[in-house]
Parts: sequence; C-alpha cells; structure tokens
Amino acid sequence: MLCYAAMFLFFGLIAWGLNWAGIARVATQSSWTLLMSGIVLLMIHLVAGRTDRVY
Repeated sequence: MLCYAAMFLFFGLIAWGLNWAGIARVATQSSWTLLMSGIVLLMIHLVAGRTDRVY
C-alpha cells in the first residue's frame, strides 16, 4: 500500500509540474489517503502482535 502511495505521489508531482492542477490534486490526495491507511494498518498489525499462523 505504501508503494502505491509513493506511485500516486510521483504522478501527482509530475502532473503538478505540467500544470495539470485537477489531476495533481487527485493524485496527491490519493497518495495521502493511501499513506495514512497504510500507517493505520501497520499500527494494527504491530499492536496485535500475532506470531503464530493459522493453517
């Protein structure tokens, strides 16, 4: 998920450089949303702390 956030941020910066304001805004907002949800999921994973796997 963090990889997708970086990809959207990259495309947003390119769109900003080409002066495409609408596309840049959507791409950077999507990257921000993916980054925050990735951090939340990482925190849930770390707090849960399950080490054994269910087969």
